[in-house]
Amino acid sequence: MAGKNKTLAARYAFIGLIVSLLACISTGLLGAAKGMIALKMFPEDTLSWLDLALQISLGLLVVGLAAYAIMAPDAVRRFLTGRQARYGSNSLILTAAFVGILFVVNMLAFQNPDFLGAPWDLTEDKSNTLAPETLQALATLPAKVNATAFYSMSLNPASAEELLLKFKNNSGGKFDYKFVDPDLDPVAAREAGITGDGKILLQMGEGKEIASYASETELTRALIRLISPEPRVVYFLEGHGEAGLDASAEVNFSTAKDTLESKNYTVNSLNLLAENKIPEDALAVIIAGPMKPLAASEVDLLKKYVDSGGSLVVMEDPVMMTDFGDSFDPLAEYLTQDWGITLNNDVIIDLVNTQNPFQAVSSQVGYHPITQNLTRNYIVILPQARSISVAGEVENVTQTPILLTSEQSWGETNLEAGVQPEFNPEEDRAGPLNLAVVGENSVSGGRVVVFGNSLFASSGNFDAYGNGNIFINSVDWAAEQEDLFQLTPRETTTRIFMPPSNLEFVVMIIFTVFVMPGLVVAAGVFSWLARRKRG
Repeated sequence: MAGKNKTLAARYAFIGLIVSLLACISTGLLGAAKGMIALKMFPEDTLSWLDLALQISLGLLVVGLAAYAIMAPDAVRRFLTGRQARYGSNSLILTAAFVGILFVVNMLAFQNPDFLGAPWDLTEDKSNTLAPETLQALATLPAKVNATAFYSMSLNPASAEELLLKFKNNSGGKFDYKFVDPDLDPVAAREAGITGDGKILLQMGEGKEIASYASETELTRALIRLISPEPRVVYFLEGHGEAGLDASAEVNFSTAKDTLESKNYTVNSLNLLAENKIPEDALAVIIAGPMKPLAASEVDLLKKYVDSGGSLVVMEDPVMMTDFGDSFDPLAEYLTQDWGITLNNDVIIDLVNTQNPFQAVSSQVGYHPITQNLTRNYIVILPQARSISVAGEVENVTQTPILLTSEQSWGETNLEAGVQPEFNPEEDRAGPLNLAVVGENSVSGGRVVVFGNSLFASSGNFDAYGNGNIFINSVDWAAEQEDLFQLTPRETTTRIFMPPSNLEFVVMIIFTVFVMPGLVVAAGVFSWLARRKRG
């Protein structure tokens, strides 16, 4: 009776194999679909039940094989101890050994990149090869450069590490790098003069430079500044009640000063009323939150300076936050007349900031060298800001808004104390509003960066979000430190992935999942039958 039960069980054991086969096919199809979603061929929410279905298929595959092994143990035993099993085990051992050798070789090559030399670039357009200017800078390094990349857990360091590894592999041993998490080691970040995330400190001896973000162009510019340091002087205007550079005051720009000095700037104060001239070494003049209007004579000096290729970074707070009163503002008039950039007499109310609507938030970022490293994680918050308007075309002048609010904001013009802000479409300016605008004169080479607020760059707000980044980037651009050199343009080969149509997709699935495996199975069955006929 027991033998009859065994025979009956063995007779229906093939059902377990059929279930396993169907589950295997289902697993293959679901795996292929998951792979195509991972390759962005289809939206991630296309098959929300995919993970569950894949788990069920794998479960049925295991259950089917287990049922077959229980119902037909003799067949499984013969399969595992027969001649085919011996041959198959030998092939399996050889395959495992080959894969193991590949794994060990790749691991050794990854951990010891210098042992095999610089990696080969087999791409058609040499997209993995550094530009000639970068290679030349690395070849002329007078001493070893140590790079420290400050990346927190919120940023993916993969692309930065890949770029730094290229620099190291092409430096002849004169370039090395490491990563530091500024959240875990804030002391190291502060000592390095690092504010914000994703910045890279380059050190060579006593000299140091900071790359604002990980790109070949930015790193090479910092490297060139490190090799050939030149005096870079910027001036903070004083004499109008501006917050000072000394950290002892409650509101000050000492952090901005320290950060600029960490990038090898020399930061000085300038009193035009006393000196009556702008120093010849001034790369930029920073006007940070004057409480009283500038004199017309000062604006005349600034105008001549900019007309001869100089640059201004202007940060003026709303009139109600200053002692301007009804006094005429010659600086604002100059910006309107010569640059078409007008500082409006209002205060921005931004409902995006539910905790404090008087703090304007940069919900939109304009495309410009100043904003190229401001990601969605780097919003800028300007407490008590005024809006900026851009007038019509001005001859030879290009105007670019770089920070804007959302539509949930307006420029409040009723500035009476104790009055609850409320949008009045007849008097107030509706959002989105300009928070910062840059201007460049193509003839004179003069540049201006205009913010409707100065407190965002003060020490109390400098480290918040992207506040410090936008200020330092503005000074860099005004001082023309972003144009030290240009990399040789690389002709890229454009390749466009065209998603298959529904019919093409079905044909591709049938061919890869059914036809090709079916041919292999058919060849195996044919070979087995031929051997069986021969006995």
